[in-house]
Amino acid sequence: MNGIITKAIGGLYTVDASDGIYECKARGIFRKKRISPMCGDTVSFSVEGERTGVIEEIVPRRSELIRPPLANLDILLFVSSTVEPRPNTLLLDKFIAIAVYKKIEPVVVFTKVDKQSDTELSEIYRKAGIRVFSCDNTTGEGSAEVRELLKGRLSAFTGNTGVGKSSLLNNMFPELGLATGEISKKLGRGRHTTRHVELYKLEDGGYIADTPGFSSFDTNRYDIIFKDELAGCFAEFGPFTDKCRFPDCSHTKEKGCAVIEAVRSGQISPSRHESYLRMYEEARDLKEWEYKDEQ
Repeated sequence: MNGIITKAIGGLYTVDASDGIYECKARGIFRKKRISPMCGDTVSFSVEGERTGVIEEIVPRRSELIRPPLANLDILLFVSSTVEPRPNTLLLDKFIAIAVYKKIEPVVVFTKVDKQSDTELSEIYRKAGIRVFSCDNTTGEGSAEVRELLKGRLSAFTGNTGVGKSSLLNNMFPELGLATGEISKKLGRGRHTTRHVELYKLEDGGYIADTPGFSSFDTNRYDIIFKDELAGCFAEFGPFTDKCRFPDCSHTKEKGCAVIEAVRSGQISPSRHESYLRMYEEARDLKEWEYKDEQ
């Protein structure tokens, strides 16, 4: 039988199949090959008892995150408030770059638009070719459009504490009820908070990943991007990178850099390029050999 792993704890995997839920173990061959089944994996399994089974095969992953461990994510939604707390565009741009690097679609959701307009912020990311949604969590306005996007897909939400993730989830999926409260509680990440990833099945089709640890995403240790690959994670740079004077242009300070010219002419947002410069500086200090076993 085939199914998707919705929970993975201590070598036991909850698999959602066409006829219901199974609790499965994995064949020892996976351990020998140093492969760990993870949430989001599509697997083939053999039934061995009453709603129990053994995972025989993992379908090749189309995307994979190391921390939190999550496979086949289609969309990563970055929730940011326009005010209280103020948006951190550098952190947002780091998340977006990693999503692009991992072949996951980044989506930005601005909340608290009733308190302060998101027009200026939204323009930055729309210009970069990123889908942007504006949500008023007090009225629910905008949440239906986000919900429509998630149909039939595996998605995850991230954002700093206080940006309105829980309110957004409640507006979109009131049928989750207690589950949404659990997501809110886990995302608070108290000292004894459970650290495992879990998928919640949606009535419209698709899954939402509850991903403890996303807000404190350790971009300097896991899912890192080396400097030579960084420009490719800023999609709006693409039309200009081949027009630079030097083929090895870093797009940081070189004369004849078409990306820098595009920033000056307003075709690329200055804040996005500033984030790129900060990230490039950090990436210069990375030693690839130290990370090759963790990539």
